[in-house]
Amino acid sequence: MYEHDVIVVGAGGAGLRAAIAAEEEGADVALVSKLHPVRSHTG
Repeated sequence: MYEHDVIVVGAGGAGLRAAIAAEEEGADVALVSKLHPVRSHTG
């Protein structure tokens, strides 16, 4: 079983930014996406 402080669903621009912000504040973050981040629809 894994435990995280924050779980972000979606690795688009907003999801990645949320995950980075949470990590910068010291949270243990899990990022879940159906697509590899390189293939995001952002951009």
